[in-house]
Amino acid sequence: MKAHATTYSQRLLRGQPPSYERLQARLAEDGSEPAAAPVAVHCGWGRLLVGHTFADPAALAEELLNEQAGERDIALYVAAPQQVLAQAPQQLFLDPSDTLRLWFSDYRPATRVFRGFRIRRAQSPEDWQAINQLYLARGMLPIDPQLLTPRHEGGPVYWLAEDEDSGALIGSVMGLNHRKAFHDPEHGCSLWCLAVDPQCSRPGVGEVLVRHLVEHFMSRGLSHLDLSVLHDNRQAKSLYAKLGFRTLSTFAIKRKNGINQPLFLGPGPEAEFNPYARILVEEAHRRGIDVQVDDAAAGMFTLSHGGRRVRCRESLTDLTSAISMTLCQDKSLTHRVLRDAGLNVPQQQRAADAEDNKAFLRTHRRVVVKPLDGEQGQGVAVDLRSAAEVEQAIEAARAFDSRVLLESFHEGLDLRIVVIGFQVVAAAVRHPAQVIGDGQHSIGALIEAQSRRRQAATGGESRIPLDAETQRTLHAAGYDYNTVLAQGEQLAVRRTANLHTGGSLEDVTAILHPELAEAAVRAARALDIPVVGLDLMVPAADRPEYVFIEANERCGLANHEPQPTAERFIDLLFPHSRPAQ
Repeated sequence: MKAHATTYSQRLLRGQPPSYERLQARLAEDGSEPAAAPVAVHCGWGRLLVGHTFADPAALAEELLNEQAGERDIALYVAAPQQVLAQAPQQLFLDPSDTLRLWFSDYRPATRVFRGFRIRRAQSPEDWQAINQLYLARGMLPIDPQLLTPRHEGGPVYWLAEDEDSGALIGSVMGLNHRKAFHDPEHGCSLWCLAVDPQCSRPGVGEVLVRHLVEHFMSRGLSHLDLSVLHDNRQAKSLYAKLGFRTLSTFAIKRKNGINQPLFLGPGPEAEFNPYARILVEEAHRRGIDVQVDDAAAGMFTLSHGGRRVRCRESLTDLTSAISMTLCQDKSLTHRVLRDAGLNVPQQQRAADAEDNKAFLRTHRRVVVKPLDGEQGQGVAVDLRSAAEVEQAIEAARAFDSRVLLESFHEGLDLRIVVIGFQVVAAAVRHPAQVIGDGQHSIGALIEAQSRRRQAATGGESRIPLDAETQRTLHAAGYDYNTVLAQGEQLAVRRTANLHTGGSLEDVTAILHPELAEAAVRAARALDIPVVGLDLMVPAADRPEYVFIEANERCGLANHEPQPTAERFIDLLFPHSRPAQ
C-alpha cells in the first residue's frame, strides 16, 4: 500500500464516502481483491447485505426488494445511500440509526468483575427458544435457526448470558466475523441484537456481553467492532461511549414494511403513550384500525373501524360498565361479589378503632392492610404481625384512601390471570422486587441501580420505591439501606409483587391449573367485566388451591408479552378485523 493511501474506514470516519464506481478499486488498493459475488448473510431474522460487495446501487436496491415476508433485511456500509434510494424511493428508506465503531487498539478491559452469570454460545433448541422469548419480550424479531448462514460460510454466532443460580437466560447478542463473511480487508466484525431481560437483577449483563464479543474477536486477530444503534437510544449510547466507540460516517438502508414502520414514519402522537396503551395502539395500526389520540399522558385514545367507535384508556374501554368498574375499584365490593359467586376469598373487615383492629389481628395473626380504592400496589402492606405495624400501615394507606381494609394474610405465590372476553389469555406469577449482592455495593445502591434498569425497560412505569414498606422489609430481614450483601446473596426488598414497585413476572400460562382458569372466568362473569386482571394467592400455578385478592379493571396487558394479550383485546373490540387464518 502506498504511504499516502488511507483505508476505506478512515475515509468513512472523515466523512468521505467513495462512489460505487470507485469502491471496488479502492478495496483493492487497501490490500484486498474485490468480492466475487454480492454478500448476503442470513441472521435468522433477515439478511445483512454488505453494501460495497454489490456492483452498483441498482443491484443492491433490487436485493432489498427481494426481502421475504416476516423478515427484516438490512443493507449496511452503504457509501452513497441516495443512489440506492433513488432506485425505489417508495419502498426503501434510510435507517435512522448511527453506526459506531470500537477500534480494538482503544479498548480497555473492565476493572470491575461481574459475577453471577456466564456467557456461552447458543447451540440447542432450548437455547433458541429462550433467546426468542427474550427477543419477543423486547419487541424484536425471533430467530429461525434453520435459516442461519452456516458458520463455515461466514454466518453469525449467537451468545447468551445465563444466570448461574437459576440457569435462566438473561441476555443475548449476535456477532459476525467480517473476515469470514465477506473477506473484509480491514479484518472487522460487528455486533447485532443485543438484548437483556428487563427483569434481570444481575448488574452489567449488557456490558459483559459487549466486552465478551470484543475480546472474542480480538483473540481472532480482528481489528475493530461495529454496531448500529438508534439515534435516540441514549441508554445504549451511554454504554458504548463508556467502552470507547466512535461514530462512523456510513449508512444503512431498509425496506418499508410493517416491522420497520415506526422507523420510516417517525414518532406519531402515540409515541407519547406509556407501554400499556402503546401495545394496543400498535396492534390497532397493524389491523388498519384508525387511532385518534385523545390524551397521550392519560393513555386515552379512540379506535374506529367499520362504523364502530370505541374509546379506551389503556385496556379500559366503553365496553366496561360503570358498575363493573366500581366493583373492581371498591375492594370490599369485589370481595362481596366473588364470595357470593362461591369463590374463595380472604377474611376482610374495614379498619376501625385500635381495639377492633387488634381483635382482627389476634384472630388471624398475620394480616394485610390496603386502601379500599387503590392501584399499582400503593399503600399496601402485607404480612403484618404486630398491632403497632398494623396501625402504622393503616395511617400510610389513608394517604391513598380514607377507607382502609384489613384482610387475613395467605401464604403463597402472587398470581395474575388476564381474562379477555371471558377467556383466559395469560397467567403469570409475580415476584417481589429483589436485589443480588456483589460484595461491594450497599443495598440502597443496588436498589437504585435496579430501579434505573426497570424504569428504562418499562418507560418509567416500574421502579422500587425507597419508602416505609421497603424499609420495613429490610428491617424484618435484619438489614438496612447501608448493608453490603455478600456476593450472590439474593434479598427480596418488597413484600408485595406489584410490577409498578419493581416486581417481576414469570409466565405460567402453559401450566395454569384448569380449576384456576375456571375460577378466573367465573370471577370475570360475576363482575360482568370484559377485560380484567385477577390477582390470586396460590401455592403453585399448577395446583387448584387459591384465594382471590382483588380485580383490576385496567390491567397492564404489555406485561404479559409474548402472550397475545393485545391481539385478543383488539379481537374483542373489532372481531371483524381478525387476520385471516
